[in-house]
Amino acid sequence: MMQNPKKAQIVLEKIKKLGVSLSIDDFGTGFSSLSILSNMPIDEIKIDRSFVTDLLYSSNHEAIVRSTIYLAHSLECTVVAEGVETEALGQYLMSIGCDKIQGFWYGRPMNLFQADTWLHDVHIVNTRVASQN
Repeated sequence: MMQNPKKAQIVLEKIKKLGVSLSIDDFGTGFSSLSILSNMPIDEIKIDRSFVTDLLYSSNHEAIVRSTIYLAHSLECTVVAEGVETEALGQYLMSIGCDKIQGFWYGRPMNLFQADTWLHDVHIVNTRVASQN
């Protein structure tokens, strides 16, 4: 798709008019670039896990993630951090403005039965928390 950016922009704008939200996956690696952000109708940026997993131990990764969050919000995009595996990392990302967290901290890949059980358990926990407030 990105071999012809103008055509990609036209197609993505048509898709967006249908009410579809558009995300850039693995931002910071591969074909993702700043030109995509400036020219494409993107709603969400998913920061690649390679920057997220070492965030608490690498000042360079922290700078990249913080800057990406700031840039995305300046462009009115939502930010998702991929590869969040610990509560500490998830809490830190939320404290610096990350909108959504994705990774094993919430759960590992599941089959249909496991997902149904997980949703039931989450509903029970959320109901208990809501009733306590």
